[in-house]
Amino acid sequence: MNGKNNQTIKRYMPGIDGLRAISVLAVIAYHFDFKWAQGGLLGVGIFFVLSGYLITDQILLEWRMHRNIFLWNFWVRRLRRLLPAMIGMLMFVAMWLIVTDPTRLLSLSGDFISSVFYVNNWYLIFHNVSYFDSFGPPSPIGHLWSLSIEEQFYLVWPVVLLLAIRFAPRRGRLMVFIAMLASISAIAMAVMYEPGTDPSRVYYGTDTRAFAILIGAALAVGWPSWKLNRRISPIARTLLDCVGGLGLIILLILIYRTNEYDESLYRSGFLYLSIISAIVIAILAQPASRLAKLLGCKSLTWIGKRSYSLYIWHYPVITLMHPTGNERLNFLQIMIQLIITFILSMLSYTWIEEPIRKVGVKAQLRFIRSHHWFKPAIILAFTLLALFRIESWITNETKVRSESVQPVIVQEVASNNQQESNTDNTEEIPAPMVKGEGITVIGDSLALNVASVLEEILPGIVVDGKVGRQMSQAKSVIEDLREKDKLGDRIVIALGTNGAFNQSSLSSLLDALQGEKKIYLVTTRVPKNWQNTVNEALKDVARDYPNVKIIDWYAASDNKNDLFYHDGVHLTPEGARFYASVLVEHIQEDQG
Repeated sequence: MNGKNNQTIKRYMPGIDGLRAISVLAVIAYHFDFKWAQGGLLGVGIFFVLSGYLITDQILLEWRMHRNIFLWNFWVRRLRRLLPAMIGMLMFVAMWLIVTDPTRLLSLSGDFISSVFYVNNWYLIFHNVSYFDSFGPPSPIGHLWSLSIEEQFYLVWPVVLLLAIRFAPRRGRLMVFIAMLASISAIAMAVMYEPGTDPSRVYYGTDTRAFAILIGAALAVGWPSWKLNRRISPIARTLLDCVGGLGLIILLILIYRTNEYDESLYRSGFLYLSIISAIVIAILAQPASRLAKLLGCKSLTWIGKRSYSLYIWHYPVITLMHPTGNERLNFLQIMIQLIITFILSMLSYTWIEEPIRKVGVKAQLRFIRSHHWFKPAIILAFTLLALFRIESWITNETKVRSESVQPVIVQEVASNNQQESNTDNTEEIPAPMVKGEGITVIGDSLALNVASVLEEILPGIVVDGKVGRQMSQAKSVIEDLREKDKLGDRIVIALGTNGAFNQSSLSSLLDALQGEKKIYLVTTRVPKNWQNTVNEALKDVARDYPNVKIIDWYAASDNKNDLFYHDGVHLTPEGARFYASVLVEHIQEDQG
């Protein structure tokens, strides 16, 4: 780190902006629940590595030029770059909730305050808020946890780096020091992660995610952008492009294939992602790289420069336009939400981020007041309102069409299961089809939802349901029922509504139930991103056990929206009857 060169300047790297664009688009696609981007959450991990590289690269350049790091100036620049745009978004969300749902705004007060002070990730950890298994309306600012981690890094890292440079000025020793810190963080994630449980603690934690930022920082020490030049051999350039291209392909495959509930992701997957990201960043920082030129095309760099705005605005748009988070969006709805996201992002970038970064808050406010900005703002407001109304109309029309054809289906199902009619106008309950002795149902709130119907259809059945129950709790429930002599020889396990689980935990549960017992695994229908993960796990594991049978509730309830209440999970009285009939049908087949 010794030496000084006043001619050394920071240069623009368009390929880096291209990678930013890919990362933010992956995150947006993930939040839209696109099947081809189930690993889109990895985009945040790529951003962490990018932040570590760019910020450390900037700090080291400042040290080289001035033999000092001006901490206060650095922190002010970071706040001017990040805080105003986020404050603008938070004000928009708050005003929206004041008009539409003031009670919800009060419930989110802690989220707002913790986000402003960049401690949102720890607030979520201490309040046991899940990133993956959250049930109910999603928070419109639930994505700000990652900005908290980055800002905490910006606050602490310059001080740590300044001390490290003074005590270990050689690049080799500095890289070893940073690599050691990264290793501690990665080990913490692997050790603290508990298979089969919600991984939100290690996902949110600054301590367990810091390794991605530190890997980027280590890269900046060993591969500073301001030392790279175009004078490399054609063979070296080709080699770099091949390595970078391969790394980029791997990142895209991970975004396509990775599942957030995969145990390996927390054991080592995030670490591998960070290392591959660092390799790609290293090639994109090389000015002679053809891959950097490819990713530096105008369309990607345009998105990349606005990636921060796109990140902070896309999630509020998605959640505020669909506050329950239960509807499957159609193409037109997605396009309208994307248009609104890009409009708000461009406004934020043009009127808040860039001007305040360059001239400061006061100067930009004076500029806005002096240029009569209110006229285009009014036009924009009406445009956004029109888009909101169009999207709302599409949603309502979809619901009406769906609901108009459903009652016939339910009536047909009910009529097939009814063996006698009541003389009054009350709802009819099917007569007992089989005896319920020896049948045990273990489930969550859905089991409670249908317990009375099952008990009437199957006298003697044991239904053990509990709100919020996870698959990881099933083994202890079974042991408790066995001790009470309430465990039958036919066991229905209906879990997965409240979150995913790994296949090994399910296999362990089924191993404990080997023998004469018949096991039924019920697939789930829940408008959350773990639905397909749960159903695939159930089917995959069931193939290995001859005494296990799948009851496909997901398939049976397809296109039957009127079976459910507004949350898309819990059952109406008609839905409870239908659910019970599906279970009884499969059990009767085995008895018959």
